[in-house]
Amino acid sequence: MKSSIKIGVLAISIVVLFVLNLIIGSVDIPAGEVFSILLGGEGSKASWAFIVMESRLPQAVTAMLCGASLAASGLMLQTSFRNSLAGPSILGITNGASLGVALVMLALGGVIGSDSSFQVAGFFAIIFAAFIGSLLVLGILLGLASIIKSNIMLLIVGIMVGYLTSSLISLLNAFASADNVHSYVMWGMGSFSDVSLQQLPWFAGVSLAGLTLAILLVKPLNALLLGDSYAQNLGFNISHVRRWLLLSTGLLTAISTAFCGPVSFIGLAVPHIARMFVGSENHKVLLPATILSGAFIAMLCNLLCILPGDTILPLNAVTPIIGAPVILYVILCQRG
Repeated sequence: MKSSIKIGVLAISIVVLFVLNLIIGSVDIPAGEVFSILLGGEGSKASWAFIVMESRLPQAVTAMLCGASLAASGLMLQTSFRNSLAGPSILGITNGASLGVALVMLALGGVIGSDSSFQVAGFFAIIFAAFIGSLLVLGILLGLASIIKSNIMLLIVGIMVGYLTSSLISLLNAFASADNVHSYVMWGMGSFSDVSLQQLPWFAGVSLAGLTLAILLVKPLNALLLGDSYAQNLGFNISHVRRWLLLSTGLLTAISTAFCGPVSFIGLAVPHIARMFVGSENHKVLLPATILSGAFIAMLCNLLCILPGDTILPLNAVTPIIGAPVILYVILCQRG
């Protein structure tokens, strides 16, 4: 099957999953009512219109964009470091977001309160802290990228940053109250449901900007497949390419983690799923396939989270079910 046909199949599958995410939920809403509400109708019940427009629609769009962002980040990092087990969390950017949230929820305390207006303020504080934490780590890495010329050394620095932030989070957990620790643990489980319809344009705008930058890096990514020397012979400035790759992956990871929490395995496993599906390492084909596969897998995971009905499963309890077998398969193939 040609790559264009495979990508077309992926696109159609995403549309189907998107519709299913709008129709299926804890409240049974007829499909006709859902489409009527989306087209501007009020629906038979006012509560149905609220559920579709304020909950299911933002959640489906968020899942699609978050999955695409994390998958694209994973592919770029795996290509840049020539390491099939590299992912968005490998450079410590996700850990930076987690540390920012931990500072607000564990050290400052009182973020989640009984008053509804205070809860909204608390949510914005979490988003702001996660985004600033991610960008702070990204800024450190971009500064070091101009000094450290080796990809492997930069990878090790990212891992060390991750260990350092994890240590600080553990210390904050040790001195925090039980309620604050519980709130932080719940955030760490990941969710696509925390982006409201009003916040969606901001989330979508930053995500699409990062994805556009990733698409513009297709040629340098293809050159990097053959090594730094070959890329330099083709006229690419490796240092500049690496900075743009870090900026793109950092932006995509920061916005996804800030709004959805530290979603596991999508960035690590989806690029391998895309490679197996399209059977190509050419990023002109592989990157679009990875972006679409990430959107597909994320919406599938979101659907699995809400299928039980009354109980909504944590996102990070579902993503390893799909991601872990893929990574084990990759490891076994490399061993062979």
